[in-house]
Amino acid sequence: MKLSKEWIWHMSKDYCMITVGLVLYAVGFCGFILPHGVVIGGLAGVASLIYFQTGIPVAYSFYTLNILLLALAFKIVGKQFVLKTIFGASFLSIFMLIAQELFEAHPIYIENDILLNCIIGAVMCGTGVGIAFTHNGSTGGSDIIAAMVSKYRQVSVGRMILYVDMIIISSSYLINHNLDIVVYGYVVLIFLTYMTDMVVNNTKQAVQFSVFSKKWSEIATAVNKEMHRGCTILDGTGWYTKQEVKMLVIFSRKTEALHIYRIIYSIDPHAFVSQGNVNTVYGEGFDASKIRVKSRETSDKK
Repeated sequence: MKLSKEWIWHMSKDYCMITVGLVLYAVGFCGFILPHGVVIGGLAGVASLIYFQTGIPVAYSFYTLNILLLALAFKIVGKQFVLKTIFGASFLSIFMLIAQELFEAHPIYIENDILLNCIIGAVMCGTGVGIAFTHNGSTGGSDIIAAMVSKYRQVSVGRMILYVDMIIISSSYLINHNLDIVVYGYVVLIFLTYMTDMVVNNTKQAVQFSVFSKKWSEIATAVNKEMHRGCTILDGTGWYTKQEVKMLVIFSRKTEALHIYRIIYSIDPHAFVSQGNVNTVYGEGFDASKIRVKSRETSDKK
């Protein structure tokens, strides 16, 4: 298969952004959370428990646990997911190893304020995970569990991961017998989850354009060619002028909105444009519908 320059550019951009996300996670976790003995959810939390008990750096345990999980899940999740996860887990382990050694020698956390450090670390970790997710990356751990569980419709992936994280965080009490540390672990979990969702949802948010212009054909062609977005043309009549007009309806990601504005006004500076936020868009070029329904054709045949 011949690789196009555009495909290579997008892949390079994705891996660069995934790397940025992994670095953010490593700095937030090793620089602000780990030094205070706080255990978080996921495999990073399990690796922390091992570190507090044995002194083995979290990176070694984190990577080993990921490989073991991938070996168990290989037949279920498939080769592509495994390769993607190995990249994320490998580089995150390397960054965590470097960050842990660096920040033990040169601490960056705020003294005498565990809560603030937990919030800062959680925001950085959540942002990092969100960046990695939006560029088709994976950090392993809970992702592997989610991929395995999603094969079974009757099981709630989010609920199962939440239960696992709660068990991991709560188990830290058995080591340090400090209820405050357990509470801080839940604080990290809440902020980390919120930031991850915010980053992911912000990049997935869609907008709808309504464009009125005499150069509607040129605008539609340019949007389709440059943005690879479809346009719907609606017929209308202006009340004041009583003239027939064409209205373009365009759906796009929020991150693409500025580019579409530039296309429109570079062609017609006098175009009338309205933009509105759209909660959900399902279909080609956007998200796949998560609503499971029985096929009507199958039902009719039965």
